[in-house]
Amino acid sequence: MKATQLLHNLGQSLWLDNITRDLLDSGTLERYIAELSVTGLTSNPTIFDHAIKKSGAYDAAIRQRLSKSTSGEALFFELALEDITRAAALFREVYDRTDSVDGWVSLEVSPLLAHDTTSTLSTAKHLHTRIGQPNVFIKIPGTKEGLPAIEEAIFAGIPINVTLLFSREQYLASADAFLRGIERRINAGLKPAVGSVASLFISRWDVAVSDKVPESLRDQLGIAIAKRTYKAYRTLLDSPRWQRALNAGVRPQRLLWASTGTKDPQASDVLYVKALAAPFTVNTMPEATLKALADHGDIGATLPPDGGDCEEVLAQFGKAGIDVDALAAQLQDEGAKSFVQSWNDLMAVITAKSAALKRAAAQ
Repeated sequence: MKATQLLHNLGQSLWLDNITRDLLDSGTLERYIAELSVTGLTSNPTIFDHAIKKSGAYDAAIRQRLSKSTSGEALFFELALEDITRAAALFREVYDRTDSVDGWVSLEVSPLLAHDTTSTLSTAKHLHTRIGQPNVFIKIPGTKEGLPAIEEAIFAGIPINVTLLFSREQYLASADAFLRGIERRINAGLKPAVGSVASLFISRWDVAVSDKVPESLRDQLGIAIAKRTYKAYRTLLDSPRWQRALNAGVRPQRLLWASTGTKDPQASDVLYVKALAAPFTVNTMPEATLKALADHGDIGATLPPDGGDCEEVLAQFGKAGIDVDALAAQLQDEGAKSFVQSWNDLMAVITAKSAALKRAAAQ
């Protein structure tokens, strides 16, 4: 039995961290669903930037929209919504079968809005309405400015994937925003079952400290942070506040492992997947990591609900001079800036490709 199936049987959802029109047109995504236990999908500006830049699959759709004078961000969202809608249709059977626990697809608001609460909320509502599919998450970053938008979006009944989380504290703040939105729905007599996941980024921790710690601590920080956050997640689900919400019909906000592709060439290509096996969580992985897991991956021990040795490991990083709280804030800020750069690159690619297609049409 493939390791992908073993993880699925354990109770962890495997989502693909990629979307391209080629994946959809070729039937590859359908094959991943059928053969590799993939039950959801996430996207971000970097993924769309690479997809449009490296493929001619979008050219016909771009030409069509250029004839209607659609350009820039508006053109991108039309392309992205087509892909997201097609992917959502492929996962709809999973969504229905699991009664909305699984089968989700994610689309991000513009990263330019990461520190703009009002515009983030407005855009999330607009995208949710345009998509019109029940199994699509709108991604909102768990920044200080993003948290109020998350609460308001959940209160409005919009399913949210909270992105750019890097620590236990950032996760707990996002979970609190989710719960505030849910509790307001309960008090208003609204249906409280609004889907959400909280995405904790893993590998960027180890990249950030790779040249700052002893070899004995190599590739251990991201996993230790994940264990610490998993303990907080399990503790929160057992809390009286959560139990009251569950009694009212709330769906738990699941913890999602993001950035799980191995960046260290000396480490296993399934390092984070194997280390983060845990029931009632999601692992969204790059295509190469998914294939590696199916080909030669194996599953070790599941994450301990009490966090295991995470505090001892984190103490070693502290002795090595790593301030994890400061680094978490830095990584979130850098992550937001990185997505802005990818967004700007994406807009530049769309502009360049549009110009090239116009020239070709005029010849």
